[in-house]
Amino acid sequence: MKLYAPWEKAFNKAYTPFEEFLHAQTTTGIVLMFTTVLALMLANSPLADAYKHFFHIQIDFNVGSWKLSHSIHHWINDGLMAVFFFIVGLEIKREILVGELSNIKVAILPILAAIGGMILPALIYLSINYGTDAASGWGIPMATDIAFAISALVLLGKRVSPALVTFLVALAIVDDLGAVVVIAIFYTEQINMLPLALALVSFLTLVSFNRFGIHAVLPYFIIGLAMWFFMLESGVHATIAGVIAAMSIPSKPRYAPVDFTKHTKNLLDEYDNYPVTTDHMMHEKQKAILLNITDKIDSVNSPAARLEHDLHLPVSLVVIPLFALANAGISIDFSSISTTILEPISIGIIAGLIIGKVLGIAGVAYIAIKLGIAKLPDNSTMSQLFGVAFLGGIGFTMSIFVADLAFLGNESFIFQAKVGILAASLFAGLFGFIWLRYVASRN
Repeated sequence: MKLYAPWEKAFNKAYTPFEEFLHAQTTTGIVLMFTTVLALMLANSPLADAYKHFFHIQIDFNVGSWKLSHSIHHWINDGLMAVFFFIVGLEIKREILVGELSNIKVAILPILAAIGGMILPALIYLSINYGTDAASGWGIPMATDIAFAISALVLLGKRVSPALVTFLVALAIVDDLGAVVVIAIFYTEQINMLPLALALVSFLTLVSFNRFGIHAVLPYFIIGLAMWFFMLESGVHATIAGVIAAMSIPSKPRYAPVDFTKHTKNLLDEYDNYPVTTDHMMHEKQKAILLNITDKIDSVNSPAARLEHDLHLPVSLVVIPLFALANAGISIDFSSISTTILEPISIGIIAGLIIGKVLGIAGVAYIAIKLGIAKLPDNSTMSQLFGVAFLGGIGFTMSIFVADLAFLGNESFIFQAKVGILAASLFAGLFGFIWLRYVASRN
């Protein structure tokens, strides 16, 4: 009996892009949970000053008289997070082209639920903070953290149907798209037209690469990096460049699968024609044939699919954890936490993420199903959809990101926002998980 190492067992499995996406989000959720706890521990330990000082260290890039200088915190939020948004863009594109959002009959329910889950939280927040300096934070409770939400569903295993998992994924993708639009339009204070025009030229260059059939990644990387810089200088948040660049990456392979099958069979037949030597060494021609097959494997897979596959792990294990480490660490004074959590900003976010998300997602979905516009996901119940709506109230990554943009420079408001985000996300995640595990599973 042959024994396999764990990685060899994994090698024998073939995952679809959607399955890889779920695995990546689950990994992100677990790592994100660990780094969030670590950030909170550091911020409330004797190392708190060193922790805060580290992320304010300046890193400079100088070329002659030109200088680009930002803190580590800024480089993470504006630089590394552009890679995260690039992955978000690739996921949105895949879902629209070949995923759940490609079939309007299937997509209509998560699209409507996501819209309800964005509008209602924003309205609830505004109703509490209208007319104050904190009103600009209305975009904070609109977001759903896809990694945490999917991780909770994956932990439930067979208690929820695959169709319900797909519903949540599609909803979160639409939610991410909405967050990108909100950031681009409403959280841009001042626009510098020349850098923005150069960013547009960069994007058109990327589109032309796609139209002319360029499948090599390097040209897209170079022009995409330039577009990120121009976007940074324009005043529009630089991470938007990641989403825009993703839209230009080719989603069609260089060679059709049918051609790949035919050519590979011919090459394998040629490979078998060469005799195996006594020491089991390959003939030089066989080595050349294997290299040829490898090149064809790369050519039959689209650049967008390759990049999504290759970048998921670094984003899951490096980018998102660094973002959490840099942004989730808040110093909690337990003697005043009850006062902070009752501030209008915190209340608005908590009410938006819990009440707004649940009513927006489950309420709109219920109305759409009753009106016959959409149908309930297969093998699921409204009770389970209610639990998933609670998981949609886990804001975290995107909510913290929007909070930093909405209250730029106002540390007091950002602190109140983060307290509200953490409290709401913790409650929504636990309640949604418990509901799906012990209540909805009996229905």
